[in-house]
Formats: sequence, structure tokens, C-alpha cells
Amino acid sequence: MQNYCLGIDVAKAKLDCALRLPDGKYRNKVVDNSPTGYATLRQWLVKHEATQAHVCMEATGVYWEASAEYLAAQDMIVSVINPAQIKSFGASRLVRTKTDRVDAQLIATFCFERRPDAWKAPAPAEQALRALVLRLDALQNMHTQEHNRHGVARDAVKAGIAKHLDWLDGEIKAVIALIRDHTNGDPDLKDKQALLDSIPGLGERTIAILLAFYADTERFTNARKAVAFAGLDPRQHESGSSVKGKPRMSKVGHTFLRKALYMPAMVTLYKTAWGKIFRERLSAAGKPPMLIIGAMMRKLVHVAFGVLKSGKTFNPKLHST
Repeated sequence: MQNYCLGIDVAKAKLDCALRLPDGKYRNKVVDNSPTGYATLRQWLVKHEATQAHVCMEATGVYWEASAEYLAAQDMIVSVINPAQIKSFGASRLVRTKTDRVDAQLIATFCFERRPDAWKAPAPAEQALRALVLRLDALQNMHTQEHNRHGVARDAVKAGIAKHLDWLDGEIKAVIALIRDHTNGDPDLKDKQALLDSIPGLGERTIAILLAFYADTERFTNARKAVAFAGLDPRQHESGSSVKGKPRMSKVGHTFLRKALYMPAMVTLYKTAWGKIFRERLSAAGKPPMLIIGAMMRKLVHVAFGVLKSGKTFNPKLHST
């Protein structure tokens, strides 16, 4: 077990670091969230003889990625934690103060007590694909916003909005082409794309998103963990004999993945043979429409993970009853 645990509270511009020493005391340091800051952090760890510390940080947007990659390259154990875990851990310890310094110490304490699994950096090709699909999503969101503004805009700004819409159209097409070229140019991604393409209901964009987050199936020990990563796992709420809440989607996971799987689930349920069988079976059991959609979103991750893990294309016979 590591005697030193380093908790990092990540922000866009800085990293608040708390080093838990073997005697239970803490040392704190704030560095820039940049290569220069990472080098400073490394020197600080050398000073405290903690170059083999177990590092923990929250998955805060994309701001954590560069620091996690740097520290992992220094042969440190790096764990990336769902922020909900840290929040619940703080509540269990009755932490009443929230500052960056306190959060960093809380993360270090969590690391020492729970010893979370090590994070594995995605392959460069997967990282690039993830950046592209997230960029495409951002551009499409901007396009929707500008399109909505254009309909009610005054003449003084309408031409500018139209010009921006034209630019966004061009950028969206360019990023789609980059995603296609990137996937086709990588033999491993291309093979996995063909596997996912065999699943009725998945389109080109959804396949690219699934590859961006699930191409390396070794990151998940089973399909349930892959589902939980997207926050699609069911959450039970029961207590005693009086509280029996309906199962709901936990949503403790990647929001972008859930959003991306909603329309593919709808298409699969109403436009594909295996999806119709799935929908009819749950409808006959009295399940409401929204629950069926959520169940299909979860099913798509299960099936996608299965074909990627096994290397075998979708088998409709397994889903025909």
C-alpha cells in the first residue's frame, strides 16, 4: 500500500493539491493547471519523498485529463473518481466547509481509506476521437442556439446570425469528415466500427461516440460497469414496508453518453425488428414508455460492449425472443 496519498481538486486554471503524509498530516500546494505547473508539482513531491504517491482527482469536465496523463507517465498510481463519490464521502464525514483546500484534503483522505482502482489512460487514437465527437456536439449545440435566435432576431443582427450559421454548417461538416477519416485511418477503430455497425439502430455518429468511450473494453470488467459509467444503471429506493419507490435511472455517470443514446434507443425500439420485440415484451409486462426507452438505452450499451468484447457481430437470434 502507498504511504503517501495525493488529493487534487481540479479547476481550469489551477490544481489544489493535498498530500497526506504517512503520519496522517497534510501538506498543501497550489500549482497551475499547465505543463509548468505539473513540473512544479513533481518537484514538490520529490521534496517530500512522495514520488510514488497514490494520486486521486475528480473527473471534472476535461480539465483533469492532462494532469492525470502527466502523473501516470511518472509511474504514479492515478485514480479518477466520480465527483458524486467524493460528495457522498464528505457527507458521511459531516464535512461542513467547502473550499478548494478542504476538497483536496477530502480527496486525499478518500484515496487513503478507499484505495480506488487505478485509472488507465485511453489510447491516443481514442483520445483524439473523443475530442472530435465532443467538439461536434458543442458545434451542433451552438447551431441550435443560433437557429433559435435567428427566428426572433431583429434585422440589425439577423445577417450576423445567418453568417454564423453558415460558418457552423461548414465546421460541422468538417468535423464529421475528420471523425470519419480518423476512424477509417486507424485499423483497430475501423474493425470495431464494423462490429458496432452490425447492431440495428446505431448510426454513424452514435457508433463514433461509443468508440470514443468504449473502444478499450479492458477499462471495464463487465457490461454492468460499462452501463454504470453512463449513469444508465437502475437505482432502487426502498425502506421498510412503507417506502417502495419505483426504480429509476441513477444518472450517476456521463451525461453526454445518456444524451447521445436517447434517439438511437427510440429508433431501435420503433424501427428495428429486435427493438420492437424488446418493446412489446416490456409493454406486455406493464412497463411505461419512458422506462422502456431507458431500458433500451441500457441494452444498447450492453450489446455494444458485448460485440466489442467478443469481437463478434450482432446476432439477431439472441434477441428474437
